[in-house]
Amino acid sequence: MSEVKRVNVFKWLFSKEIDFYKLLEEQSKLTLEGVCALEKYMTTGNIEDGHEVNKIEKEADRKRQELIDELDKTFITPFDREDIFQLSKAIDDILDYADTTVKEMEIYNLQPTSELQEIVTVIKFSTDLIHKSVCNLNKNKKEGMKQALKAKKYENEVENLYRKNLAKLFEEEDVKYILKMREIFRHLSNCADKIDLAGDILGHIYVKMM
Repeated sequence: MSEVKRVNVFKWLFSKEIDFYKLLEEQSKLTLEGVCALEKYMTTGNIEDGHEVNKIEKEADRKRQELIDELDKTFITPFDREDIFQLSKAIDDILDYADTTVKEMEIYNLQPTSELQEIVTVIKFSTDLIHKSVCNLNKNKKEGMKQALKAKKYENEVENLYRKNLAKLFEEEDVKYILKMREIFRHLSNCADKIDLAGDILGHIYVKMM
């Protein structure tokens, strides 16, 4: 190995430590803000509130890219680099589904309903717990584990609401409306699945830390 290559490897191995805890916290905070914006949209029905979700999603994408870029050039990470990547992806997917929910509602010209609002409120509660759990990764690990497990329980509540409201939806006579609204319910169900996955990944990380 040439001297130049040795120097470059040395610099890579001992480059300044990147605060991945902070990057994950910032990303999960943006995801929570996006879900809160979705809840507001479901309350007001104002498409400008929906566009706030789209705006936050783009900002969160940039934050995730920043994390990935740092992960690619950093040798030493506070915990398994694959876990960092997978947790970041799951958090990103939560907001992606919130974003596509708004976009499809706009495309289909659908207005929020009390049923959608109820599901989104549960999603917000569980997303808040995911964010708190992420913030505890380098603080209170026992509390962080509890928050991750509690977030997963909310996923069951969303699934129950999804099935109940889907059955109610099929009582409608307008077939086009049924098909359109079913897609929205699916987006929210998928959003809850990603929250469940984020909870699993966090639990996996905490088990290894504790």
